[in-house]
Amino acid sequence: MPLSERITVDPRILADKPVIRGTRLAVEFILELLASGQSEREILANYPGLTREDILACLSYASYLAHEYKAFPIPA
Repeated sequence: MPLSERITVDPRILADKPVIRGTRLAVEFILELLASGQSEREILANYPGLTREDILACLSYASYLAHEYKAFPIPA
């Protein structure tokens, strides 16, 4: 399933942050939950409107951004 079917960016929702389609849950919020150690099961229990595919879409989105990001060293 294409990311655009799960993740959306709309200037009227959360100041243009990427969110899970049909919710006001930002991708960054879900990633922070995962990074803090919450399991997929815990997240799904706390946010019953989410699906496993939504969480995987957040991870795919983060992976896409990591591949697209270009870091350039700053001279000292």
